[in-house]
Amino acid sequence: MNFWTGISFGQLTAWRRWIQALAFLLTVYGGIYTGPYLADKISRSFPSLSCVYDGLHGTHCALISLQHQTHHQVGESLAKGAEVGLTLLKPLGITLFSFLLFFLVLNKAFCGWICPLGTFQEWLFMAGRRLGLVFRRITPDWLGKVRPVKWLILLLFIFVLPLLTGLGLLPHAFGDPFCRICPSRIVTTLFTGDLEQLSLATRSLPEEVFGWLGNVLFGFMVATAMVVRQPFCRICPMLSLHALFRRFAPMQLSKPDRHRCGSCTNCYQACPMDIPEIASQSGAAAFHEDCILCGRCAEYCPRPAVITLKWGPWVWFASQREYCRQRFRGETPEGLPR
Repeated sequence: MNFWTGISFGQLTAWRRWIQALAFLLTVYGGIYTGPYLADKISRSFPSLSCVYDGLHGTHCALISLQHQTHHQVGESLAKGAEVGLTLLKPLGITLFSFLLFFLVLNKAFCGWICPLGTFQEWLFMAGRRLGLVFRRITPDWLGKVRPVKWLILLLFIFVLPLLTGLGLLPHAFGDPFCRICPSRIVTTLFTGDLEQLSLATRSLPEEVFGWLGNVLFGFMVATAMVVRQPFCRICPMLSLHALFRRFAPMQLSKPDRHRCGSCTNCYQACPMDIPEIASQSGAAAFHEDCILCGRCAEYCPRPAVITLKWGPWVWFASQREYCRQRFRGETPEGLPR
C-alpha cells in the first residue's frame, strides 16, 4: 500500500521542515503551556536531545534520566549493598520502556524530524549554502574513524562515569557528564534567552573542565555545521541508543532489491549523514545505524520504488522518477540551491 502517490515537488522536504519547526517550538518552549511538572512526567524519556536545562522545555531527553538513574539508583544502591531487584532496576527499566514506546512510533526519524539540535544544525547548514561556503563531505575513510565515537560516548558518558560516581569513586560532577558537554544544553537555553549555560562553573575543577569542553564543542559544532552536514549527530549517543533498537520499530527505510538500483549514487550524495551503504547495499545493510530517516535518499532516487520509507506494511514515501527530476530543479542532492 502506498499512501503518497503523485507527490508534488518538495512535499517530503516541506513536511519535514514544518515538523522540525513545530517540534523545535514544542521541545524548547512547550513547558510554557504544559508547565514544567507535567512536561517532566510525560516526556522524561523523549528520544531526542530536548534539554532539561531549558527552563521552558516541553520535553527532556532520555539521556539525562539514564545518567541520573545509573548514578543515583544503580551506582549508589550497589555501593550500599542493596539487592539487585525492583528497587535497583525499576527506574532504569521504566525510562527504557517509555523511551521504546516513543521510539516505536517513528524509529530513528526522531533524529531527522524531531530533535531540536538536529534541526538547528540543518538551519546552520542551509545558511552556509546561502553564504556560498565550501561544502565538505565526510569521506568513507573518515567515517570509519568517526562512527565508533558515538558508541564510546554512550558507554562512557551515559553509563560508566555515572555508575562510578554513584559508587562514590568519582566527584559529583561526573554524575551527568554528557549533559555537561551536550551542545543542546546551550542551544535550547539560548533560544529562551538564558545565558547561564555559557558560563563556566568554578565550584570544582571537574565542573570547570566540563564547562570548558561544552563551550568548545558547541563552538566547534556551530562552525562546522556551516560546511559539514549534521556534524554532532555523527557522535551523538542518542543515535547509538536508537541504533540498538532500530530493527524493532515499524518505521523503516527499505531498499530490498539492489539489482533495480541504477548505481547513480544520488542517494549517497543526498544523505546528510554521508552513508555510502545506501548506494552500495540492499536489505538490512542499507538501513545503516547512522541513518536518521530523513528521506532525502528516497527523494533523489530516480528509480520507482527502489527506496521507500515504510511504517509496517504501509509505504509512506517511495522514490519516483518525476519527483526526483523536480527535486533536482530546486537544489542539488548536497543541498546547494539552484
